[in-house]
Amino acid sequence: MVPLPEEFTRSTVDREGPAGAAWLAELPALVDRLLLRWDCTPDGEVLHGGVGLVVPVHSAHGPAVLKVSFPHPGNVHEPDALQAWGGEGAVRLYARDDARYAMLLERAHPTTLAAVADGDGDGDEVPETAGRLSRRLAVPAPPGLPRLSAQADGWEEQLRKDAAEFPRALPARVVDAAVATVRELGREQPATLVHGDLHARNILRAEREPWLAVDPKGLAGDPAYDAGTLLKSRAVALIGADDLPGAVRRTLAVFTGAAELDPHRTVRWAQFHAVQAAYHGRRHGFRIARSGPGLDWLTGFADRLAVFLTDEIP
Repeated sequence: MVPLPEEFTRSTVDREGPAGAAWLAELPALVDRLLLRWDCTPDGEVLHGGVGLVVPVHSAHGPAVLKVSFPHPGNVHEPDALQAWGGEGAVRLYARDDARYAMLLERAHPTTLAAVADGDGDGDEVPETAGRLSRRLAVPAPPGLPRLSAQADGWEEQLRKDAAEFPRALPARVVDAAVATVRELGREQPATLVHGDLHARNILRAEREPWLAVDPKGLAGDPAYDAGTLLKSRAVALIGADDLPGAVRRTLAVFTGAAELDPHRTVRWAQFHAVQAAYHGRRHGFRIARSGPGLDWLTGFADRLAVFLTDEIP
């Protein structure tokens, strides 16, 4: 049986509790059954992401990975998105078992775009690469994908609730701008396939192409939505920039140009994401900082970013 990485085991139990522990207890046997079913043999160190175990394997398709994710609604449509793309800008899907949240995928390198990009916030490699991939991934969404527009009422309700519970967190005009984005852009969106979590850690070095996207949420909506996801993920790099406003403008401009998107929409979605992040940090913390000075630092950055982007909306 394949070994489960200790960090993956610990984080799964911390996040999911008894349900996570029960799933982990069954996972090694499940992986063995899938390896036999798809005629694969393990080939290298077992890896993991936030919610999925990744086993490098030899397969009939060549080098591949077996990915098994914890059953969660956010993981349901990943194979649908990968199947729709057919390897154009993303890793190829070779086989799927939706009931077990398992896939056999093209193998990419473990090196992420985040690991090789400039760390000072001023480099263009991350937004340019992400933008080019966003343009290629913007294909008609297959039937059955969840629509971002269906989340609009919930977004507005949560923003109102957050503003009431944290009245001194952000100026009213900043929250109002995010609500306006939900009302004006959120409720009517195109039926375009959106990655939903397109950032530098979800873009991997590959053999077939220089970079390929992984871990999509598989949503139907406005591709400009991913501009906010990208910008949030660049917080650590951007906050160290000599000219923060200039670095933020440059990041959005490069992504927007490479993705061939409307600059007005990318700025507005980025502002919406920043407001959400400011409140989320206060409620739940962030992946890289749940408490202490790191959390205060990131929350403060989200606040400043939200205010700055509000002023950037035409």
